[in-house]
Amino acid sequence: MGKDRDDSPLKDMNNKDLIKYIERFQGSPILVVGDIIGDHYIWGTVERISPEAPVPVVDVERESYMLGGAGNVANNIVSLGGKVKICGVVGNDEMGQWIVHNLKRGGIETEGIVVEEERPTTKKTRVIAHSQHVVRFDYENKNDITQSSQDRIIHYIQTHLHEVRTIVLSDYAKGVITRYVVKKILEMAQKENLYVVVDPKTQHFDYYAGSTVITPNTHEAAIAAGIPIKDMESLLKAGHILLSQSSAKAILITRGEHGMSLFERDKSPFHIPAVAREVFDVTGAGDTVVGTLALSISTGASLKEGAMIANYAAGLVVGMVGTGTVSREALRNAIKHHKGRD
Repeated sequence: MGKDRDDSPLKDMNNKDLIKYIERFQGSPILVVGDIIGDHYIWGTVERISPEAPVPVVDVERESYMLGGAGNVANNIVSLGGKVKICGVVGNDEMGQWIVHNLKRGGIETEGIVVEEERPTTKKTRVIAHSQHVVRFDYENKNDITQSSQDRIIHYIQTHLHEVRTIVLSDYAKGVITRYVVKKILEMAQKENLYVVVDPKTQHFDYYAGSTVITPNTHEAAIAAGIPIKDMESLLKAGHILLSQSSAKAILITRGEHGMSLFERDKSPFHIPAVAREVFDVTGAGDTVVGTLALSISTGASLKEGAMIANYAAGLVVGMVGTGTVSREALRNAIKHHKGRD
């Protein structure tokens, strides 16, 4: 296979070529497997420092809850018009009940969710004051889910595999993405010729061998490759190391304000500049990227085209405070009206 020249990713790719895939998002079926998280936000203001310790005193104004982790991936896909089945684990508690209720309310199929009686639902509480993230505290059990839960998830996937084209693995290292679960999923996906898109955790990188594309951020990529990423030279080296070690078809490194870099076998690296105008909060940006990328390749986009569409979606979501989603219309308009494009 010949080398691609990708020095200017926007040069040869017309906006209309990207928008046509977004038009196909509606009803496209995706299976999301991973760690489902409840995102709890406490919003307030800070006017003084505590006399008890040198910490800000937050006057609480309101609280809100949102779907996080694999739940946010599913929410993003639905917001873009896709149809989602989700597999994961929650506890027998109020947070777990809230998550299942709100997934159903969003039109997401929840039969693949397993309830573990002795396990708390993962919840992240963030305190936000004046649009700034002050502190976060977590309620969770990061041990692997029980073998019984793993078997139930695999059985559900086997039963519904024929209904989807792409599987997303949303790994937050909270116990659902085990070596056994990933091995079984990749075996099934290979047999059925399905795409597998992975939002990884560095300690599980060896789990994902044979997946379609893995989407680490710069920090995760540096740890997984075993080298610090400080410049373009080290980025290129890390990308090729991960491509070689993972046996994945592609690695998409998300680079925040520097955009994204796609590494595919036998092709030159493909660098995509960031499009975000302002960055308020990167919370959930990885969920948006993996969900948008999964939808894009499910509807016929190449990995390059899918990465570019996901880059536009990420540019929208980082302009929001808190976990957010992007609508199909907003994504279409962001691409259509991007400066310098038709």
